Amino acid sequence: MTERRARMFGIALWALPLLCASAWAQKADEVVSLTFANADIETVIRAIGKISNRNILIDPRVKGTLNIVTSKPVSSEEAYQIMLSALRMQGYSVVEDRGIVKVVPEAEAKTHSVPVSRARSSLKGERMVTHVFHIRNESATQLLAVVRPLVSPNNSITAYANNNTLIVTDYADNVARIAKIIDALDVPQGDIVIIPLKHTSAQDIAPLIAKLMGESSGQGQPADPSQRATVAADSRLNALLVRSENPSRINSIRQLVASMDQPGAAGNIHVVYLKNADATKVAQTLRSVLTGDSRAAAAGSTSGTTTASGLTQTAATAAGGSEGGQMVQADRSTNSLIITASEAVYNNLRSVIDQLDRRRAQVYVEALIAEVTADNATEFGVQFQHSNLNASGATGFGGTNFSSGGSNILGLASNPLNAAKGVNLAVAKGILTLPDGTEILNLAMLARFMETQANSNILSTPNLLMLDNEEAKIVVGQNVPFVTGQYTNTGGGTTPANPFQTIERKDVGLTLKVKPQISEGGALVLQIFQESSSVVATSVTSTNGPTTNKRSIETTAVVDDGEIIVLGGLVQDSYSTGAEKVPLLGDIPVLGQLFRYDTRQRTKTNLFVFLRPMILRDGASYKAMTTDRYMYIVGQQRSLGKAGKPTSPEGDAPELPPLPPGNVPPAGAPATQ
Repeated sequence: MTERRARMFGIALWALPLLCASAWAQKADEVVSLTFANADIETVIRAIGKISNRNILIDPRVKGTLNIVTSKPVSSEEAYQIMLSALRMQGYSVVEDRGIVKVVPEAEAKTHSVPVSRARSSLKGERMVTHVFHIRNESATQLLAVVRPLVSPNNSITAYANNNTLIVTDYADNVARIAKIIDALDVPQGDIVIIPLKHTSAQDIAPLIAKLMGESSGQGQPADPSQRATVAADSRLNALLVRSENPSRINSIRQLVASMDQPGAAGNIHVVYLKNADATKVAQTLRSVLTGDSRAAAAGSTSGTTTASGLTQTAATAAGGSEGGQMVQADRSTNSLIITASEAVYNNLRSVIDQLDRRRAQVYVEALIAEVTADNATEFGVQFQHSNLNASGATGFGGTNFSSGGSNILGLASNPLNAAKGVNLAVAKGILTLPDGTEILNLAMLARFMETQANSNILSTPNLLMLDNEEAKIVVGQNVPFVTGQYTNTGGGTTPANPFQTIERKDVGLTLKVKPQISEGGALVLQIFQESSSVVATSVTSTNGPTTNKRSIETTAVVDDGEIIVLGGLVQDSYSTGAEKVPLLGDIPVLGQLFRYDTRQRTKTNLFVFLRPMILRDGASYKAMTTDRYMYIVGQQRSLGKAGKPTSPEGDAPELPPLPPGNVPPAGAPATQ
């Protein structure tokens, strides 16, 4: 048989089953026999699409041949599934979307509209699906590394940590297999067992049990996961919470706890080392709880005594303690409490200590005090004076001499150096002969035109860091002396004079005091006192002492963490005028300006105070803020350049040392003020 005849015979063998299958598929519940030998893949897909009554689109990149032979007749749905398996072996996949079947390369299937399966029962066949697994007990991120090798190389699996889910896109039957594996892995890791204690404090023995039966071996190597146990103390129940996957491990812990929880095993004297709280203050609080008298705490702060061993106690405890022989003392050197009490009382006190011995949050307050002042003044007027003289002597003297303004004609005549800044036109020592023969030997005139403008912009940015419920204060200014009294003894005979003064010094400048209180909701209650004061320059040499300008705010405000509030503001606008004139003559239009002196002054002041508090609960929060401010100061120092002059060079300007590696911010992070 020639090659051409053999090829035609193969086509006939292929075409006959296809025609039969097409004919049989016209009836419901009919079966077909498939026999495709090296048949074109596109022809096989179209034939089975007609048999299964599906609309199929074929990607142009789908090329090749298929070999499908069934030993017995199959249904149309089974024929479709057989085709999917054959395509999968050739590296092609099928995506079903809204009644249309797409045949695409396997690597491209996940980018198409892959149906999302919601029920486990729908995970059947060789079609491409996406399924979302909600992980309940384990971590989705950790399961990702376990499940990823089970997914086809061209398909995807992703973990979404926010809601602890896994998203898998793969063939339906493989996703069903992965679902069974996840169900086997996603199980509770051991039950939590509560072991109550009768005689011993749970807080005391929990660290010891965790160290002996915990997660590491004696050589520091990780223990077998099946032998891992977690132990925690519950102060409310005075019990141990134990979790382990191995029941025998839990039984071992039970036996160890039973041997330690014996009456009188720890005695009635206990030492508790505090981590965060002040032992002296905690001792005062516990004494007030034992005695039932809130005055015990106050007595501890006023009448407390310190023994030779460094133990602080109140007069009540020094005399024998509270009723029942309970005693609480504080050791300042080790910041610890020494408690003498029965087991039941000690367990209750230990629960209270754990609640009090917490790390206190800190509050960082940024303040901005802005003051803008504009002062405008004008002066306009004319002053003159003259003397009438003849041969026999002076016969008259007259003129105008106003006290307003920065210059006075009499004062200027006696000392010209005292002339104030401005426009001063003066004529002096003139000689004028009047028609009647009278000679005016001296004529002086002062014309003054002046306008002044004074603007100031004061910006202060004090910052404070304080503990919760602790007041902080910052003062930036001068300590100015004020005379409060004086005495002078003139002396008599041999008694020498003995004058003296009493002086009180006060801070003048910027003062800011803040006391924060953090609420459970994260808001802050701030008790604020802010004062801005200054000394009036013209009163420094006054015999009565200097005069100060003072602006202060004292208030209590509630503000959210990190928000900015304005405490208060002062908007002041003052306007004043003054005029001195010669009666009648000063009221004459135009000409009367020669016989008057006018002044005008306007002052506008704007003052506002802004606060921004931020809660710092851990080391990372204040480390980032400290680093930011540190780098800002370093940048300001570097911007000053090198000190000294070219003719006499000096060393570089002093600069802060670099921060340790753990405090250096990431590269490119800006430094703010």
